[in-house]
Amino acid sequence: MIQAKPILNIFCLIAVFLSFGSSKANAQSTAGSSASEEPRYLFNMPTAGVLQRGVYAIEGWAYGGGGSFVSLSVGLSEQLTFGIAYGAGNLIGSGSPDWNELPGVMVRYRIFEEELNFPAITIGFESQGRENYLDGANRFERKSPGFFAAATKNYALLGFIALHGGINYSLENDDDKDLNFYFGVEKTIGKELSAYAQYDAAINDNNKTALGDGRGYLDMGLRWSLGKGMTIELNLANISDNFKHLDAASRSVRLEYVHRFD
Repeated sequence: MIQAKPILNIFCLIAVFLSFGSSKANAQSTAGSSASEEPRYLFNMPTAGVLQRGVYAIEGWAYGGGGSFVSLSVGLSEQLTFGIAYGAGNLIGSGSPDWNELPGVMVRYRIFEEELNFPAITIGFESQGRENYLDGANRFERKSPGFFAAATKNYALLGFIALHGGINYSLENDDDKDLNFYFGVEKTIGKELSAYAQYDAAINDNNKTALGDGRGYLDMGLRWSLGKGMTIELNLANISDNFKHLDAASRSVRLEYVHRFD
């Protein structure tokens, strides 16, 4: 049995050490037209974004039911990004936290760079889902992407607008084993703000025993670069009310710190 609390404590200590042990002159940004790093997600689904070599990102998510998780990702090369994540449901509030059984693993590799008439394409795997983990169903409320291929194309339009799309096969498939697809759009609003909308078709979550109701998940959010590598993201998920037995829309907050190793 994995001892969850020691793993999370060690992981958080590593994240804090990296955050405050580096020169603030090298801080990066992932929101707005002045962003120096590519966003790697819309809400729960990956874009083709990767971290530059020598750049790391520390993220903290807080979602409904007092749950949260933290993740650490590192750009190992200009094409390869690797990360781990860990968290628990009911971490904030009364009662015992519901610790995730295993850490999440994230790896992505850019196989094609973006060109004038061709999108960036990235393949990868991610086992970290969003919202709470449901032990009885062996899945997160929003399934992890699993194996995925994602494409991103940027255009100059009053700043930048990015079109994203992808296909994925989640290993959280006890209730539905279908291949899935998703797409979305992201728009910069000035130098420090970005807004996104994502539609996850969720055709891997619409069987009779699955949580989804067949409409897919519509999610929207706003990212704001606070400077010195910090970004805050506010998410409104499942606007389409796709869950059969859960509340229609959920709110979550993501904090990100992006930095380059000295």
